[in-house]
Amino acid sequence: MSSNTPRHTALDALHRSLGATMTDFAGWDMPLRYGSERDEHLAVRTRAGLFDLSHMGEITVTGAQAAELLNFALVGNIASVGVGRARYTMICRADGGILDDLIVYRLQEHAYMVVANASNAQVVLDALTERAAGFDAEVRDDRDAYALIAVQGPESPGILKSLTDADLDGLKYYAGLPGTVAGVPALIARTGYTGEDGFELFVAPADAEKVWQALTEAGAPVGLVPCGLSCRDTLRLEAGMPLYGHELTTALTPFDAGLGRVVKFEKEGDFVGREALSEAADRARENPPRVLVGLVAEGRRVPRAGYQVVADGKVVGEVTSGAPSPTLGKPIAMAYVDAAHAAPGSTGVGVDIRGSHEPYEVVALPFYKRQK
Repeated sequence: MSSNTPRHTALDALHRSLGATMTDFAGWDMPLRYGSERDEHLAVRTRAGLFDLSHMGEITVTGAQAAELLNFALVGNIASVGVGRARYTMICRADGGILDDLIVYRLQEHAYMVVANASNAQVVLDALTERAAGFDAEVRDDRDAYALIAVQGPESPGILKSLTDADLDGLKYYAGLPGTVAGVPALIARTGYTGEDGFELFVAPADAEKVWQALTEAGAPVGLVPCGLSCRDTLRLEAGMPLYGHELTTALTPFDAGLGRVVKFEKEGDFVGREALSEAADRARENPPRVLVGLVAEGRRVPRAGYQVVADGKVVGEVTSGAPSPTLGKPIAMAYVDAAHAAPGSTGVGVDIRGSHEPYEVVALPFYKRQK
């Protein structure tokens, strides 16, 4: 297969049978939407949505020194993650630039699964493989070993309960446990990228269609719908969750992105980027970098990534993500802006949309928080 041919997930034929609009995303042919992306978005907020996320990159790290390797390779304290738990973290370059944001699941005492963004999976695999030198640990590319299906939204626990004997009530946020779903083995994780309660199910590709169909049938009475990448983007934007390539890039350190909390200097031993990140932390304390804020439009025009944020006739920031918000009923954006204009409620801030300065209100992130 040539590198220009998009890869297909195990559910590709099913998406096409459902009339999905497909798009090339990070070298994968993925469903963008099945019908109305607004309807899909609101289904996740009020009922439940079903996503194919099989483009994500699973990398397994095993061995006696798996924890030590991950502590050296990543910025978080992975050794302190309990078996059955997961952690959000990042992998950085030696200069502190963010290579990717990740979720790491501790499956067993000496076995971890690192889940990378589709666009960065090869970069992360290469970096972990390189950084494993000298450690008693093995890094394995498991991208072809898993299909990943997510069911997200307030009805998702009830839907999944009808198909599994796993203890979902005892499964905390950012935890995962092995079980069966619709009779097939799965890693069931209470994680997601929508701002809602929900689950991500790692299953064998050969079992993906069975699990998808079972979830579809179990969810039909409560209004579950299949959902594409388009509404996944507006859901994560409302929830203030960063997207690699937009809010996170190699040009930014975690401190520049307002996510310095993921860097654990207190862990034992050295880690890649420690020195540069320590300097970045000092810089951020002395001279605050631009702050990631929310912007809510007063008008109807939608800001897009790369648009300039302006105030008092000067450029004070840049939009990283923007879209119409189905929940708020207005266009919203995330943007890095100068600290002087970052306080929630700041007025006089606009976005330059094709030469016209459209007024925006600065708000704290996230735009949307679910009721517990």
